[in-house]
Amino acid sequence: MRLVFGAVLVAGLGLAGFAAYQTQAYISKMQTELAEARANANTTDMVNVFLAKRPMTYGERLTREDVLVAAFPDYAVPANALSEVEALFPNNIDHRIVLRTMDEKEPILLSKLTAPGKEAGITSHLSPGKRAFTIAVNQISGVAGFLRPGDHVDVFWSGRRNGNEEFTQLIQSQLRIIAVDQSANMDRSEKVRVANNITVEASPEQAAGLALAQGSGRLSLALVGVGDTEVSGDVEMTQDRLLGVVREERSVEEKCHIRTRRGNELVNIEIPCTN
Repeated sequence: MRLVFGAVLVAGLGLAGFAAYQTQAYISKMQTELAEARANANTTDMVNVFLAKRPMTYGERLTREDVLVAAFPDYAVPANALSEVEALFPNNIDHRIVLRTMDEKEPILLSKLTAPGKEAGITSHLSPGKRAFTIAVNQISGVAGFLRPGDHVDVFWSGRRNGNEEFTQLIQSQLRIIAVDQSANMDRSEKVRVANNITVEASPEQAAGLALAQGSGRLSLALVGVGDTEVSGDVEMTQDRLLGVVREERSVEEKCHIRTRRGNELVNIEIPCTN
């Protein structure tokens, strides 16, 4: 028993010593990095960056009075941060419109503002050469109200082929939503609600295809995951494929006839077909 107790004690002391060593090594590493950062602080180039002076939300005007200036190390400046007055207020315009929420003293990013002189409407979200196309949706086709501006969706069309066989086909992939109902606010935080329509960004050709599809069948949407940039290939589903039904094709025997008169009647007589 004493031997067991002694072994456990030795093992415990060993583990405690190892943990203390690891902790000391980590602290030493952090202290070294802090010392290097302090040593480099005087040699790092600094860049003036514009900050929001107060919290701002979608649709608010950002004026010169709403802007602060702070010095950032050049390696820590966020992408699309603004640091020149001419870039923030070109041609001496007096304001820009906020598209995304900004906290107090947060760097002002170009992606969170409309283009100079533009209001916060749907057109401010359109990429060059793109068009806004509205799709009517309901709780089922609209992914139960979980769609938000900025999301991407795949669009499926359902209808009948040759007036008989019903099928569903993917017609557009990775379309970006720019508005839900009449709101283009990408920071909507209200409770989930079912939308009546969504507006997507599409090329003129895609918009024409969506218009034809919306008028000839039923459209459904599938929400694409965040960061998923893969474009779906050809996707088609029929009822037989869904149920695993395999139909055998039956060859139709060719039949040939001749017409002849029997008395006062014209009758068809089946005869062997020749090539």
